[in-house]
Amino acid sequence: MTLLHIAVFALGSLLYAVLFPTGSRRANGRGWVLLIVSVVAIYWLQPALPIRNLDFALPTVTLALTVFVWLATRQGDFQRQDLYTLLLIVALVLVLSATRYLIPELRPTPSRPPDILPVALALLVFGVIAFAAARFLPRGPQLALAALVIITLFVVIKANPLATGVSGWLRAQTGQDVTLAGPIDLGWLGFSYVAFRLLHMLRDRQTGKLPALSLREHLTYVIFFPAYTAGPIDRAERFVKDDRALPETPLLTAPRIALGGGRIALGLFKKFVIADSLALLALNAANAEQATSTFGLWLMLYTYAFRLYFDFSGYTDIALGVGILYGVTLPENFDRPYLKPNLTAFWQSWHITLGNWARFYVFSPFSRWLLTRPRKPSPLMIVLLAQLATMIVIGLWHGFTLTFLLWGIWHALGLFAHKVWTDRTRKWYAGLKDRPRRKQAWTIAGMLLTFHFVLLGWVWFALPDAGLAARTFLRLFGLG
Repeated sequence: MTLLHIAVFALGSLLYAVLFPTGSRRANGRGWVLLIVSVVAIYWLQPALPIRNLDFALPTVTLALTVFVWLATRQGDFQRQDLYTLLLIVALVLVLSATRYLIPELRPTPSRPPDILPVALALLVFGVIAFAAARFLPRGPQLALAALVIITLFVVIKANPLATGVSGWLRAQTGQDVTLAGPIDLGWLGFSYVAFRLLHMLRDRQTGKLPALSLREHLTYVIFFPAYTAGPIDRAERFVKDDRALPETPLLTAPRIALGGGRIALGLFKKFVIADSLALLALNAANAEQATSTFGLWLMLYTYAFRLYFDFSGYTDIALGVGILYGVTLPENFDRPYLKPNLTAFWQSWHITLGNWARFYVFSPFSRWLLTRPRKPSPLMIVLLAQLATMIVIGLWHGFTLTFLLWGIWHALGLFAHKVWTDRTRKWYAGLKDRPRRKQAWTIAGMLLTFHFVLLGWVWFALPDAGLAARTFLRLFGLG
């Protein structure tokens, strides 16, 4: 989000509170307002793309995929309110397409939208296919089909060779230069977070944990505009409680405005003052190649670590602040991660919602699956394999590259080493409660060790080329 986006969302919250005051009949429309704003926002926030009309098509596909997942996970019959929601979404997409006739400054889309007719035909075709699948496929295949589509799209946009191939095909269809095809052409804003929210809903529907949601609630949860671009990854059952309580939620109160405005101000300071300043010295491919000393590399790496934290946590603060102003309390995503005494605690406080998602939907089910094998691995091996699977998923979530894979393996091995160390020293560490100074010394030592382990891991995260990352890693220790 840019400063303009943040300013519009923040000021819009005041208009939202004034026009839909708490306790009035109009307050019942707050949920609909959030849906409308979220739909428009995903088009407005989407950056312009080189391929013609793709920056309009991708948010539209997000809406279509979200509706299909609702059809696959819905509980009960199609209600009148769901029909109203569907008609509203179609109308909004067509209206956004019609803004092609406005001057660029008045369009809420990054480039000129396509004609209304092809958009309407595409929506009609999708509707026929989606409702046919929902009508004639059993529930299990519906869930599997939805998951397969989401995972396939995720792999395509995260794997550079596949993204380049799809980009070339799309350029050929639009009569554009195929030789310029590249992964950047498929810059699908927010899809990583949308994919994990939808997969969470599919899995919870399969296990019977997903609450019954209307189409409006479902759509608002998936594309809620403050959390659309950078998280956090909320859970449907938590979000829907806030959504259903919106009519009775006081908005124009000093504590809420102070809390929401304070979080936004803190996020702006973190992101646009601290992080953007640190970015000038942070480790990247160009800086790593040009560094002439070990000290310079370490300085770049320290700078990168804090730049990444302030950038990401700053965006999270802004998202939480905007959500609070609109009556929705999103989950926290950071809790002083660089001050944690061990790697497990670090991952319980860094990108908390992603870590929780991976624990619920990768670590736990994979561990249970290993326990059911005829030749069951040892408990220690189960932990190692489950941690490898979990951290590799988190690594590849950022991109299907060798460096992200190595970063995931780095943290998996670190978590496993901490598990082994904890198991073997638990009795000894419990005895430190009678020696507070020694316990404090060990805690400080653990903080320093954990921070520098995480710091070295950022080498694989920051540098896209594995060879350059390996050389940089060695140069940090005066080698190579």
